Amino acid sequence: LGLYAFKKHKTVDPEPGELEELLLVERDESRLPEVNEGIRLGRVLAEAANFARDLVNEPANALTPTKMAEAATELAEKYELELEVLEREKMEELGMGALLGVAQGSQQPPKFIILSYRGDRGSRDVLGLVGKGITFDSGGISIKPSEGMGEMKGDMAGGAAVLATLKALGELKPRINVTGLVPATENMPSGTALRPGDILKAMNGKTIEVVSTDAEGRLILADALCYARRLGLSPVIDVATLTGACHVALGDVCSGAFGNDQGLIAQLMELGEEMGERLWQLPLYEEYKEQNKSEVADIKNSGGRWGGAITAAQFLAEFIEDTPWVHLDIAGTAFLEKERGYFSKGATGIPVRTLVKFALALAKAKQS
Repeated sequence: LGLYAFKKHKTVDPEPGELEELLLVERDESRLPEVNEGIRLGRVLAEAANFARDLVNEPANALTPTKMAEAATELAEKYELELEVLEREKMEELGMGALLGVAQGSQQPPKFIILSYRGDRGSRDVLGLVGKGITFDSGGISIKPSEGMGEMKGDMAGGAAVLATLKALGELKPRINVTGLVPATENMPSGTALRPGDILKAMNGKTIEVVSTDAEGRLILADALCYARRLGLSPVIDVATLTGACHVALGDVCSGAFGNDQGLIAQLMELGEEMGERLWQLPLYEEYKEQNKSEVADIKNSGGRWGGAITAAQFLAEFIEDTPWVHLDIAGTAFLEKERGYFSKGATGIPVRTLVKFALALAKAKQS
């Protein structure tokens, strides 16, 4: 993790900086199997996090929704994972109007990636991971300022984390079933783009008033969460660079955690602390729902300035309903503006290691 550097597009590498050999010493020979297993787990976790970092650091012209689906295809082939990629026509058939609304402004076709690891075929229980896959977020018609817009290539960090988690599980092979869902698209301004004031219909039939096209992440996640319910995934964890408000509230030190299952939240917070990917819980009080009420539709996609990370999570809650669910807002932690600790500037790979450890813990609990 500490030696990671994204230099793929450099024609000359001035600082190779690769570690040639690492020697670990253990005086008790009986502990060597345990040590070796720990080394293996650490390597798999680090490689998975760095895989996510590579995806997030890629420029948007190199990582389109199609290229993201191709990355999932490579993982499926290498680790014997199951893969299905839904195209626009299938999304229309399923009624994914929120996702398609965001996608309509881009010339890049949207992809809905379904990547699954089946480690316990005798069980019907399937952990669901949902990751926001906006491969470039201009803000759409509600366009962002040009300063810093280049970093919006990383607005698919949640989707990258989900793919990376499946990569690690495919290598570790725990006895558990996990399905990852990644709605992938760009959010672009154009003559066909979504407009403020438009009304969309999500997969569950709920209508959404679009008050800001820059609140697009929750729109694509709405349909993804509906699809997770359709598949019967439980529990469901969604990961997204969702709100600047969460970045303002928590900085780049910890991610925001929300949900309807306190036990799940507590477990993820404990694992996040262990993995150096800290989480902090924010409330979902009923009063915040008032800010999302629309006069012309069932709900609106932005509750305004105050409590923005919370109202965004409350929006998502409308589409997961009673399924045990946790939402992780990684807007502040997915991408660093400068080097910190063992993290270089750029993508961090958060919260890949926490998600993998959670899946391993779930598998262990089922066997005990």
